Amino acid sequence: MKKQFQLTIHGKRELEEELRKLIESRSDIADRIAEARSFGDLSENTEYSVVREEQSRTETRITEIEEILAGAKIIAADRTDNEIGLGDIVTLKCGRTTAEYVIVGAVEADPANGKISNESPLGAQLIGKRVGDQATIATPKGKKNYTIVKIDG
Repeated sequence: MKKQFQLTIHGKRELEEELRKLIESRSDIADRIAEARSFGDLSENTEYSVVREEQSRTETRITEIEEILAGAKIIAADRTDNEIGLGDIVTLKCGRTTAEYVIVGAVEADPANGKISNESPLGAQLIGKRVGDQATIATPKGKKNYTIVKIDG
């Protein structure tokens, strides 16, 4: 049975684009391997080792993306219940700071770019909450209280 991965439509498109670029890079990597082989003894050929390692990472990532896309379940924000769910854009206030996050599946999470997983401590606390509700998260520096200011689908 295939593993299921929750993705937004935007996240699916990003993965498809990454896959396309990785597949296109295969011929360049093969050319670089051939060139590195021409340098001689492979046991002491740093260029060859580096490009083979890159090839391995590329093939691993291609396989990983293909598996994710094969098991993708597209999620969409459900604005009928006014509760936070997957795909929602949430504006939070913590003290004087306001931040906006998109709640996504674990595969798509990218906290540095405002995409938090529904499985993360903050994401898990937000699921099912409404505007005005609070979410409290334990951090190494103590507890943080977030107030939900806005929910967009």
